[in-house]
Amino acid sequence: MTPGASVIEARGLGKRFGRVRALDGLDLRVSAGEVHGFLGPNGSGKSTTLRVLLGLARASFGTVTVFGQDPWKDAAQLHRRLAYVPGDVSLWPNLSGGEAIDLISRLRGGTADRAGYARAKDRLTRTFALDPGKKGRTYSKGNRQKVALIAAFATPADLYILDEPSSGLDPLMEAVFGQEIERVSAAGATVLLSSHILSEVEHLCSRVSIISAGKTVETGTLAQMRHLTRTGISFAAQGLDQDQLSRIPGAHELTVTGGRVSFTTDTDGVNAVLPMLAALKVQGLTVKPPSLEELFLRHYGHEAQGTRGRRAAQASAR
Repeated sequence: MTPGASVIEARGLGKRFGRVRALDGLDLRVSAGEVHGFLGPNGSGKSTTLRVLLGLARASFGTVTVFGQDPWKDAAQLHRRLAYVPGDVSLWPNLSGGEAIDLISRLRGGTADRAGYARAKDRLTRTFALDPGKKGRTYSKGNRQKVALIAAFATPADLYILDEPSSGLDPLMEAVFGQEIERVSAAGATVLLSSHILSEVEHLCSRVSIISAGKTVETGTLAQMRHLTRTGISFAAQGLDQDQLSRIPGAHELTVTGGRVSFTTDTDGVNAVLPMLAALKVQGLTVKPPSLEELFLRHYGHEAQGTRGRRAAQASAR
């Protein structure tokens, strides 16, 4: 597809389960060739959205397309172009890991190039340090995830839909997973990545959408979203008095601990703070850009609590 063209387009997407609205007018656009992060608190509607995109659930209202097609009506055709990895993988207990990888790949129609598939499977098996001869019932959660990831990456796909895909992986395997995402992205594939590992999203994703209570609350590049939170600043407290510290413009939550002054300031106000700190001749200055986790907790933590409360009330009323 042409770079920038829409691969996933959801407008006003809604999904009801009885009286509960799991999705309530969600908007989502994922462009061709991008790695798009998909974040939200538990119960926000992430998994429901992915199920609708995969054609496993039918939207109650709104519109949604994948490659310009209806994921409910055209699921079989679309599944030939996409790979999916869930966050909790179940395997056939009596099949070996290698047999499960082969079966999943055949179901996707991805083993036509047998030589190419065999090379890719062998490389990924070694890279992910998986013993493919063991039975599925003997695998740990992390090894079950590896089976699903190897099956997804062993045959090329135009779209990867990944729901907490690195759950259960150790840090070394998380790095391997990141390398594979970069590889398929460089080859032109599109990735929708739902992850609870926010550092992973920061490292891999070019754009991010954050949802809460079934609606999109923020979307954009990480650089565009950093204005929503604050930057941390600290320096040595030696030689400074409270009167001097009180004159720092835009300082929030200022504390003096262990001989260091720490405070936060609105990210778009950092340029106003630095000249003042230079005039004070502060020592050991550190400036810490806000992480995605800080953005998420500061702006959407209270919404997550509200969502859980509303849904508990809805469930008790049924």
